[in-house]
Amino acid sequence: MLSKKQARAFFLGGTLVTFLIFIGLTIFSLSKDVDQTNHENITEAVVRGKNLWDSNNCMGCHTILGEGGYYAPELTKVIDRRGKGYIKAVLMSPVAWEPNGRKMVAYGFSEEEALDIIEFFDWIDDIDLNGFDTVVSPLAKDNN
Repeated sequence: MLSKKQARAFFLGGTLVTFLIFIGLTIFSLSKDVDQTNHENITEAVVRGKNLWDSNNCMGCHTILGEGGYYAPELTKVIDRRGKGYIKAVLMSPVAWEPNGRKMVAYGFSEEEALDIIEFFDWIDDIDLNGFDTVVSPLAKDNN
């Protein structure tokens, strides 16, 4: 059993060690050597693609980097799985696309808009995910 003085010393010492570890890990996380964001490759086309992604609420159905809805396929590595031509055709389609009973709105994007979204997907695909594969929802698995 610890005395009051020993318990206080143990608590304060443990708190100090934990605080120093936290500060060290924070500094390490913010260093340029471990930056995995791919921010240096952001172009105007990537920004326009992200704006189209947001303004059309694509995240309401799709997931990207594990965030979003689980109604439709995860799109983090969609270019590797489907290819740019397939994605462009789906985005520019004038009719609703209905794979396996799930319906995607026919946005009818222009060629420039479709290419901007593809550039956004391409930029996302180049982010270092530490070897983690994308998580595909069970509902969307058959569409990938």
